[in-house]
Amino acid sequence: MKSIKNKKIGFAITGSFCTLDITFTIMEKLVSQGAKLLPIISDAVSTTNTVFGTAENTKKRLTEITNQPIIDTIATAEPIGPKKLLDILVVLPATGNTLTKIALGITDTPVTMAVKAHLRNNRPVVLGLSSNDALAGGAKNIGLLLGMRNIYFIPFGQDMPHAKPRSMVFKSEYVIDAITEALNGQQLQPILA
Repeated sequence: MKSIKNKKIGFAITGSFCTLDITFTIMEKLVSQGAKLLPIISDAVSTTNTVFGTAENTKKRLTEITNQPIIDTIATAEPIGPKKLLDILVVLPATGNTLTKIALGITDTPVTMAVKAHLRNNRPVVLGLSSNDALAGGAKNIGLLLGMRNIYFIPFGQDMPHAKPRSMVFKSEYVIDAITEALNGQQLQPILA
């Protein structure tokens, strides 16, 4: 199993704001294990204030954790491909909207451009699903992604089956293992946890 020490990991964050605290904790663990993180954020993360925090505080926290400038435009995400900036790209959380765009090849956000640019180098992308409609409208797009080359998922499951029966979310305890397996070209199993 490959180590993540000294690996250049793109860490793309989309607008599942309720998972941001978990995401920050995971990022801190990766940095403590020697990974070099490059933060990438969607337009929603860049501009939206929620009950979970302000956009400015989110960006400040990302800069503190990674000690790197944030990629927050399509133009700054595009060089990820030609310059081969990353060993692996993690999208966590990955909303249903972002997963759909990746599945359909739409590159209209910094995150989707980062994925497109990175995939051109035949390198792994790891997705941390967080969607309220994963077992509804989003299911077909998850299926498309599961069949795509160099796309890997962090194991996921229903987060609140009685209150939100179609919602699914990544299992945080599997993130680092999913990344190391993807670096080896393998999907961490089981996908449904």
